[in-house]
Amino acid sequence: MMSRCLLLALLFTSLLPAQEPDALEASVRKILDVYAIARENHADPVDSTRLFYEGIIPGLLRRLDPHSVFLDPGQFDQLKRMQRSESKGFGSVVSILPGRVQVLQALPGAPLAKAGISAGDEILAINNIALGPLTTEQLTQVLSQARQAPATVYVRKPGNARPIQFTLIPEEMQSSSVERAFLLKPGYGYLRVSSFDDKTAKDIQAGIEKLGGHGLAGLVLDLRNNPGGVVASAIDTASLFLNPGQTILSARGRRMNGEEKVPATAKPYRFRLAVLVNAKSASASEIVAGALQDHDRATILGEPTFGKGLVQNVLPISQSTGLALTMALYYTPSGRSIQKPLVDMQLEHVTATPRQEYKTDAGRIVRGGGGIDPDQSVTPPPYKRLEMVLDASGAYAAFGTEYLRAERPAIAPGWQLPKPLLDRFRSWLSQNNIQPGIAEWFASSDWIEHRLRQEIINLSLGVEEGDKVEAEREPWIVAALATLTSPLAP
Repeated sequence: MMSRCLLLALLFTSLLPAQEPDALEASVRKILDVYAIARENHADPVDSTRLFYEGIIPGLLRRLDPHSVFLDPGQFDQLKRMQRSESKGFGSVVSILPGRVQVLQALPGAPLAKAGISAGDEILAINNIALGPLTTEQLTQVLSQARQAPATVYVRKPGNARPIQFTLIPEEMQSSSVERAFLLKPGYGYLRVSSFDDKTAKDIQAGIEKLGGHGLAGLVLDLRNNPGGVVASAIDTASLFLNPGQTILSARGRRMNGEEKVPATAKPYRFRLAVLVNAKSASASEIVAGALQDHDRATILGEPTFGKGLVQNVLPISQSTGLALTMALYYTPSGRSIQKPLVDMQLEHVTATPRQEYKTDAGRIVRGGGGIDPDQSVTPPPYKRLEMVLDASGAYAAFGTEYLRAERPAIAPGWQLPKPLLDRFRSWLSQNNIQPGIAEWFASSDWIEHRLRQEIINLSLGVEEGDKVEAEREPWIVAALATLTSPLAP
């Protein structure tokens, strides 16, 4: 036990700010004195590993900034898996509503499909936890925890009142961070990127080539809800669209200064480009969006991004642990700091300057000092009451499942909803105690028809085909496509 204690003390010493030898020794001695007293006298036995891993080291790092963190062995291993795009799971796409989880797609060969669970099935309980009383947030947490170990699930199949018990064993799955790649219309592509890992730039390039490569007229690059990841991959992604020699970012810190430029050998795509961002687009996503905006290479649409522009190195240390330490701040080519100001933190002296105006290559004014502001704000129209009720009730999926099971229609890409089916859906809603007024129904009928069509395609052809249907009306994508087809687009 004492050898481990000394090892942890040495680790802690390496994290302390630079001090004179005598001061540093005195600080470490105080920590060890406190530990020794607690170990000998505390009412409960003291777990030295937990004390250091969950208390002393995180407490020190919190005095630096909110993003420098200590990674215990499990967290460090998880980070390495994320960088390799590896995660455990059952291979499913599900619809999550309060108290209800319905399977939209079971990936071929994955644990869910091998067990016999398919689209339209409803998951009632996981590991003896009934899902009916849970909120959306609680359901998400239960599903996430279930993917870490063998899980017992109870499933109700359409037409069967009695639940069926399954035991699912999660498997390692290679997942591409490029979640979707399809054409919005001839010559105009769409790519949705969920994160930046080691292979993201290559996957983006492969997706572009699949859609037409240099022959495309335009591309919508969707970085909404993308929290970032591997910065080198963001640099490689920006290099797919910028000219050789152009600056992508600069890093400035006490011990780190430098620039990253597009390689001289780059052969960038020249088609028009629109980038979608929102408040959950962060870090590497902001690097890409900022570089493309500063060089007037793309139109940025959506809402201001998160504002995380810290240079972090992940340093492996003893006992299979790691340290994610902030080393510097990122700046866009025009000199904008991506990092938003931190209140009451140690970094405020480099991020507290007021938001200033900067200029792009073409002389357009952009603001810096807290995320990337879009060139064009996009605000979706508010949901009507009936639309909210139908989405929250799971009515589309429930009716679609019954329709597909009873009539087995031939559904193919491009399938349109037969008009009589919308009237049948209205009658079905009435039988299930949802009875909108005539004016309310007709005010939302176009929306309802579109959502029902999307859900039936989700269940029959998979969510990728369903996403294509959603893209026809999704306000951000519609606005981006309009920008790309405008004569004034970059």
